[in-house]
Amino acid sequence: MTMKPKLLILLALFGAPLAFADEKHDHSKESKEEHGHGHAHEKKVAGPNGGRIFTTVNPHFEFFVTPERKVKITFLGEDNKPVALKEQTVTATGGDRANPTKLAFAKEGDSLLSDKALPDTKKIPIILQVKTSPDAKAVTERFTVDMNDCETCKHKEYACTCDHSHGDHGHDH
Repeated sequence: MTMKPKLLILLALFGAPLAFADEKHDHSKESKEEHGHGHAHEKKVAGPNGGRIFTTVNPHFEFFVTPERKVKITFLGEDNKPVALKEQTVTATGGDRANPTKLAFAKEGDSLLSDKALPDTKKIPIILQVKTSPDAKAVTERFTVDMNDCETCKHKEYACTCDHSHGDHGHDH
């Protein structure tokens, strides 16, 4: 029986500082780009065409929806400038799950352009698969292409570079 009171005293002594630790945390010392998650977020920048940049593969790539609603994928160098295509391949499936739109991509200049247009809706769920070479493992990106105009910047919401939060865009985790 003497063990329980000692355990309670230990919990009280060690648990108390932990319970109040958050109250003493000073957010004013964090950088603007850090959100208290233990990691800093890179400043969001648009790609050379005004699209969203993905950094999950190397080289990075820009996802851009053309005025004709086709998807244009451009691979980028360290300076975010287009680089020559090598053996990269991309496939995408989007839209209504019951009747999805499957996109195949062909080379057009230094980019890959989809063979079909995205569905004519404002928000299109999409699954994008990117391979940097024929024997590389495919990297899958799932996100919603939000074709609404951002109220603050000149980009569409899917490629918005503002600090405001709109759900799934802007975080490439």
